Amino acid sequence: MAPVQAQVLPTSPQSSITPEKVRDGIDLQINGEHYLHTGDPQMPLLWYLRDVLRLTGTKYGSEHDGSGADLILLDGKAVSAIAVPMAKLSGRQITTVEGLAANDGGLHPLQQAFIDEDAIGCGYCTPGWLIAALDLLKRKPHPDDTDIDQLPNRCRCGCQTRVRRAIKRFAAGKAGQP
Repeated sequence: MAPVQAQVLPTSPQSSITPEKVRDGIDLQINGEHYLHTGDPQMPLLWYLRDVLRLTGTKYGSEHDGSGADLILLDGKAVSAIAVPMAKLSGRQITTVEGLAANDGGLHPLQQAFIDEDAIGCGYCTPGWLIAALDLLKRKPHPDDTDIDQLPNRCRCGCQTRVRRAIKRFAAGKAGQP
């Protein structure tokens, strides 16, 4: 049997690896969760929600069409997610349609009212309608048809009449009731 020789490890030169400093970023609160955005401060919130966080309920309408598909609640007020750059969101409270549900997964009563009134159609515009309606209901707890018709949302499926009934059902406290 050959004698065992001690293995000598070569000595390494001084390491040239230096840790990267902690990156500055934008502190966000989205649906009650904390996030730190360290990317492009001019990125529109919509792309951060959809492409980074995979919160795809908020939809793209276009840069300027005002269809309401991209609405979110920013500090409780409905705003267009495509129109708000990340740089303007530090310390703000953002709620998307995904954040409307209860912690146990139960639907928000307005979501239930939309189901009760079959106010969904293809579903593309529904998240924006929900956000816009919540903003309206906060300002005017019992809106009339004129108030609802002034919301910025558009629906190609023709669900406006059912949306109007759903909002009124919620305002009357009858969501989930026949």
